[in-house]
Amino acid sequence: MRKLLPLSLAVLAAPCLAQTSPLVSSLDGDWHGRSDGGSCNAPLDYQLTVDTGIVDGTSYDTSAHGPVPNLRKSAPPPPTPGLWQIHGVARTGGPFTLLAVASVKGSDHREIKLSGALQGGALVVTEEGGCGRKATLSKN
Repeated sequence: MRKLLPLSLAVLAAPCLAQTSPLVSSLDGDWHGRSDGGSCNAPLDYQLTVDTGIVDGTSYDTSAHGPVPNLRKSAPPPPTPGLWQIHGVARTGGPFTLLAVASVKGSDHREIKLSGALQGGALVVTEEGGCGRKATLSKN
């Protein structure tokens, strides 16, 4: 009886393991676009990939700057994040939440939530807080 137990579990699990067809949604594919500047007046270029609902991508601020020379002997402004890593799970039935994490040097950790939704044939991504930027992305 002990030797049959592992075999019977394998037989029961086989149908679950055999289901390898991915769940394909209308959001699957490569998306790109540019946001408005929001309250920061700094637009982002977006590149997202959605595969079976899993979102992975980046947004890039071309106006971001690193440390600047300190000509007035005062504290320089902090560097702004230029690259955001985006991930989450997309849903076709309504809005969904994504997380964007900034690539910054040192212990400065920045993250922001994004909301996304499919509107017509476009993917609309909006910052919740922060600069409040809004981007309309098109599929490649």
